[in-house]
Formats: sequence, C-alpha cells, structure tokens
Amino acid sequence: MTRRDWLLAALAVAVLALAPLALNTNTLTILLIYGLLALSLGLVWGFGGILCFGQAAFYGLGAYAYAIAALNIGESTVPLLLAIILPALLACALGALMFYGRISDVYLGVITLVVTLIFFKFLNGAAGEVYRIGSARLGGYNGIPGYQTLNVPGLPDEYITGDALYALVAASVVLVWLLCRWLLASTFGRVCMAIRENELRAQLLGYDVRLIKTLLFTAGGAIAGLAGAFYASWAEIVTPNLFSLAQSAEIIIWVIVGGVGTLLGPLLGAMLLAWLKIALGSQQLVNNMVVSGAILIVVVLLLPSGVLPSLMRALARRRRPAAAPVTAPDGGAPSAHPLPVDSKRLRRAHRG
Repeated sequence: MTRRDWLLAALAVAVLALAPLALNTNTLTILLIYGLLALSLGLVWGFGGILCFGQAAFYGLGAYAYAIAALNIGESTVPLLLAIILPALLACALGALMFYGRISDVYLGVITLVVTLIFFKFLNGAAGEVYRIGSARLGGYNGIPGYQTLNVPGLPDEYITGDALYALVAASVVLVWLLCRWLLASTFGRVCMAIRENELRAQLLGYDVRLIKTLLFTAGGAIAGLAGAFYASWAEIVTPNLFSLAQSAEIIIWVIVGGVGTLLGPLLGAMLLAWLKIALGSQQLVNNMVVSGAILIVVVLLLPSGVLPSLMRALARRRRPAAAPVTAPDGGAPSAHPLPVDSKRLRRAHRG
C-alpha cells in the first residue's frame, strides 16, 4: 500500500459523500453494487489473466444464498456471511477442478459460462412446492420476494435502507478496493501478475501456479457474492435473471470499457454504463445491450486498453516535460532523429 492509494481512498470517500447531491441514494447504491461486481472480475481477469465468463454465477448465488438464509433465519448477519462464503466455496471448488485439471483458457471460459446457465435453467424451472429450502420457496422465474433485508447486527427490526444502505455499500466498496490493493502489493499479488504475464516462467521459478490461481479465483467469487447480497437487500427480490447470459456479458463489457489490468477502471466503467442504462431505461429499443455493445465497439476500436488506462497515459504525456529542440549543424530546422554526438572525438578533431 502506497501513500497514493490512501489519497485515492480519501478522495473516493469525499466524492461518495458528495454524490447524493447529484443523484438519489437509491440509484447510487445500485451503481456501486454493479461497480463491486465488476471489481471482482477485474481482479481475477486483470491481475490473474483468468477470463471468467461466469462471474454472474457467484453474484446470483450470493443473492439467492442471502434471500434463502434470511427467510429461514429472520436476521441478516448470518445470511450476509453465507452470501460471501458459499460463492467463495463454489469458486474454490470450480477453480481447483479447472486449474489442477490444466484446463485451457478457452475451455475455462466455456465451463464458467455453462455453470452460470445451469443455475439459470434450474432456477427458472424450480416453481413447484417441492423446490423449497426450509421455509424459502425458490419460486421459479418469479424468484424469491419478501425476505429480511439488511439490519443492524442483533437488531432485526433496525433495517438498513435508503441513505444508510448507500453508506454501507459505499464503505464496503472502498474497503474492498483497499483490500485488493493490499493483496496486489503483497508477494501473492506480484506472483499473480507474473503468472498473468508468463505462467510457464512463474512455474519454473517454483511457484504453485494452480494454487495461486485458485485462491485468486476464490477471492473474486467472494467479492461477487458480497455484491449479490447487497443487490438482494436493495431490490428486495431475487430472480433467475441474475444468472442470465445478458448479465454475464454485461460484466465483461464493464471491465473491458473501464480497463483490464486496473481496479478502478472496471468499477468506474460499470457505474458509468449502468447509469447510462438507467437513464435510457424507458427506451426499450436502445436499452441495455444495444448501448453497451455500441460503447464496447467504440472503445475497442479507439481505446483498446480501456477508458481509464488511456486517460492516465494521456495525462502522463501532458505532465512529461517537452525535450529541448535540437538545432541542426547548418542552422536549419532540427532533425527529427538527431544523431548522438561524441564530445571527446570532437575535442580531438579540434586539437588536430
């Protein structure tokens, strides 16, 4: 962790504190939830080189785990923990099967996407009375409504909604970002980036590549599960659409537009595109995937590394001092590629 990281965190807190002056907290809360979800994939893909097409599986599982546990327990503390732990366990098991099985990157993306679609298909058909976990009915395509939303730990009647929920989600996003920065600054994070650059070389250096990728994949699943729990509390209903193909594709678009290889890029990209989707929500023709797909094409063609990395490079070029002009020997215009001058050889020639 550097001083710059703490300054960015302080700036983020200040911006989030002032944001309700521009947008209502209900909208800001869902934007931050989407940002947290994009951050989970940005960590796994951008710093581990693991392109997961099924990040929505952990997101949806976190939401469903929270809703089912809240209906059975009636208090949100344990359901919130389960919403983080269960997706992390699924990510750990799935990652171990893929990485220790030496599945190639193409098949890894297919497997994660298939797992997501299995959840989607199963929950859409789980509409009968037999599909019940304790007192919670899965509800099929109608989903699960009417569960306990987030409350103060130990006080089931003290609900965390509105401005309080926004403050909780905002604080969680900043905390998760700081934890990710700390993780990437550690030896573990540096090894993850080494694996991303050259997996074989990292393995030859003696690192257990399969274990490290599994642990990073697990961390991404836990963050996505937390985002799912926050979504369940915000929406007060969970449906199989959380596992849909559109949701899976949207997460990838957020990360690409924001910038792969950064943490802030996916977070900001998700918030920007989600806000645009909400602003165009009444226009069904241009809603959601049409706008997101168009923005993706423009960014890939004009800013291949993403919006945030391109912006940072542009700012760095503006800060860099311009080189002093080189005058040509004949007093004319400076050469575009001036040759290096050997001063010792010039002095010897002058003496001669």
